[in-house]
Amino acid sequence: MHALHQSVASVPAKRARVRVSLSGQPFVSVSVVLFIVLLQSTNQYLSGAEAARVGGHLCFLAVELPSVLIALGLTYRALKRQHVGATAAVVITVLVAGVLGAGFGVLLSIVSQRFPHVMLRPIANFTMARGALYGFSLGQFHMGLWALAFAYPFAIDESRTRDLEAKQLRSAAELARLRAHLEPHFLLNTLNAIAGLVTEEPREARRLIGCLGDLLRDALHDDDELQTLHAQIAWLQRYAAILQARHAGSLAFEWDIAPDTNGVLLPRLLLQPLVENAVKHGALQRPGGGKVSVRVRWADGDKLECAVEDDGPGAPPGDVRPEAFGLRASVRRLELKYPGASITLEGIPSAQGGDTSVGGTRARVEIPRAALEIGMANGGAAS
Repeated sequence: MHALHQSVASVPAKRARVRVSLSGQPFVSVSVVLFIVLLQSTNQYLSGAEAARVGGHLCFLAVELPSVLIALGLTYRALKRQHVGATAAVVITVLVAGVLGAGFGVLLSIVSQRFPHVMLRPIANFTMARGALYGFSLGQFHMGLWALAFAYPFAIDESRTRDLEAKQLRSAAELARLRAHLEPHFLLNTLNAIAGLVTEEPREARRLIGCLGDLLRDALHDDDELQTLHAQIAWLQRYAAILQARHAGSLAFEWDIAPDTNGVLLPRLLLQPLVENAVKHGALQRPGGGKVSVRVRWADGDKLECAVEDDGPGAPPGDVRPEAFGLRASVRRLELKYPGASITLEGIPSAQGGDTSVGGTRARVEIPRAALEIGMANGGAAS
């Protein structure tokens, strides 16, 4: 649960980065409003209204329209903070726009008595009641304009942000769940390996328990989901020492790690299930014992390739075994963390005389460089 809380806690920071994309929205919204107002005024002028009346109308809108838009924006924020329902929010917004518009309509009726050219058309007996009705209707029109230019785009962006947050939360929760299952899985298998030495070689068993303590300290480190490849290989080499002691004379390891890959960030324990699978179902199935090789390099300069090979009897055809939780967990972690990454299991052709038999199994992890850079940017500090 602690790992789950830490993973989920990182999501609000990502949410803040998402909201930066909304910074240009007010400029676009204001541009839409100005375009519609100018388009409407041009249409009024072309339909025969006098230039002076069109100018007077624009002056009225220059005061009334910003006031209505600002009031609606403040109302929207207040309703959102109070978690008001959709129906109530619409009713309150209509009333705010209507009341404010009616107030400006009354003001317009008073001004029009002295300056008739502020009206697009001469209107006889433009009373305060008629002005209020006109202002109320105009307020509803401007509320629709506000909804189109401000509320609608913001609602779309807010929905997209929530969807992204939900996806990140699901990914964080699943990563934490996979890791929580994987670490006990490794612990039980390692304790079984040490158990075989307790009666045969107690001193060696005590030494290996000390090594296991070092492994668990690193494996249960919760500060971050990622670790450098160098740290992961060092951890695997301690793990390999335990297995070699348990299967003395029957198991060997070979390490070929390109120096320029040491700083790459990978999910913790990503390669451990691959090594465990190569030992249990590969090298130890070979009569007289076998060897496991771990190689890491940049392939074609644009993707990281981690290969774990054994010289056992070879992988059976088909998908990963249903009981192979570690391998399935590794595949799922890659899918969540690095788009475009893959884990493949393949048989290694036998070196005996050109036949088609299989002489081992290779588990290959391939991660595009671009996906690694995204993972490093989102993963924070690594240990």
